[in-house]
Amino acid sequence: MNELRNDSSFINNVTFWGVRERQDARFGEVPQEVHQELKKYLAHAGIHKLYTHQIETYRAVSSGRDVVITTPTASGKSLAYNVPVLDGLLKDPDAKAIYLFPTKALSQDQVKVIEAFTLPGIRLYIYDGDTPSSIRQAA
Repeated sequence: MNELRNDSSFINNVTFWGVRERQDARFGEVPQEVHQELKKYLAHAGIHKLYTHQIETYRAVSSGRDVVITTPTASGKSLAYNVPVLDGLLKDPDAKAIYLFPTKALSQDQVKVIEAFTLPGIRLYIYDGDTPSSIRQAA
């Protein structure tokens, strides 16, 4: 970390560097601007509120900002990035998104998570060394 902090070509692009103390979970309402189909899915899944870091991520990504999320296991990181991506795909039928995962297993797990949303018009493909050429061409 010190090496990165002392690298001016890196640190000049960092807007915040710090350590935050652990805190209890805080919640907020699903932002009004989230697409209605996505809101319906969230409600059907029993998600009536989002963690504040999910709301902050949604707002940042929706305004075109880059985001890094570092929270403990099972703290809602997947939903934090899926909500703005799926919202964008629903609002713009020509939009595309690419997710990059470090392992095949994680990519397959995340596809299952996104498929559970069952949102209209959203198609998913895994693109790795095992992907058949017919799917590669469709993607």
